[in-house]
Amino acid sequence: MPRPLCQPFLIPAVICTAVAGVLLLVKLMTMPATVATIGHIGCALLLLGNTCGLNDNPKELVLELAIYIVDAFTKQQFKGNAAAVVPLQQWLSPELMQNIAAENNLSETAFIRDLSANQYEIRWFSPLTEIDFCGHATLAASYVIFNHLGGQGELEFLTSQVGALLVNQHSDGRIEMSFPNQCPQVVEQVPAALLAGLSVKPIQVLQNRQAYFAVMASEHDVKSLSYVSEQLKQLAPFDVVVTAKAGEYDFISRYFWPANGGDEDPVTGSIHAGLAPYWAKQLAKSDLVAYQASQRGGILFAALAMTGC
Repeated sequence: MPRPLCQPFLIPAVICTAVAGVLLLVKLMTMPATVATIGHIGCALLLLGNTCGLNDNPKELVLELAIYIVDAFTKQQFKGNAAAVVPLQQWLSPELMQNIAAENNLSETAFIRDLSANQYEIRWFSPLTEIDFCGHATLAASYVIFNHLGGQGELEFLTSQVGALLVNQHSDGRIEMSFPNQCPQVVEQVPAALLAGLSVKPIQVLQNRQAYFAVMASEHDVKSLSYVSEQLKQLAPFDVVVTAKAGEYDFISRYFWPANGGDEDPVTGSIHAGLAPYWAKQLAKSDLVAYQASQRGGILFAALAMTGC
């Protein structure tokens, strides 16, 4: 008997995200975002073993998982940054999780494993590799837990590289996430591949554990510059963010990661854990509004929980 088709779903949500943590922490907050994502829930079939046909072999092992897709950092459907969220009871093999992420072909797929009440392990995979830290996919996972898996109160996500991430949902539906401060430091010797990979020369270059920060002279430079992926790939494992002071917003940015995920990321929550403290110091203010100027675009509210960079 044929399997019934899954019904398409529409997720309406108001999502706002914020970030804080221990010691020097960064709060990131998006604008209230109406998230409407069309897709399928509970329809992802992963076949292990003989995959020639679903019903060819009654002994064939079939693993069926729910996959949620959420647009984050946006007010509009199909804007911001989309992430897939896959809840698990036990971890799959890294190879299988990577294959699922490649099949999803979104900038990130978050896999979450329930440990106890409100405590989860989380891992993030781009279509190319496992990622140390992803903000928008953590936001998407939090939304799924709060709105579809019955989560209430403070969530704790345990990670292997950036420690515990704490998440709360406000009464108005906004989601606040706690991230560590990852302020970048000035680079004395700028890699040749970075300069060759950007059409505009930066006025300053910094670096943190995630990426090189190319500070541009103007908002126009950030929006208009072009990049050469083959050059930027040579900077692996580091990605590249270009940024400048802006008019309508406090600062803008664009994020390139050809070695780890794709050419340009739509909206990158994790890099604002470095951008926010940098621009807080430059602008002498702790509450900031940021815009990531990709084709899809996204707005974030940022607040530095403790001063220092």
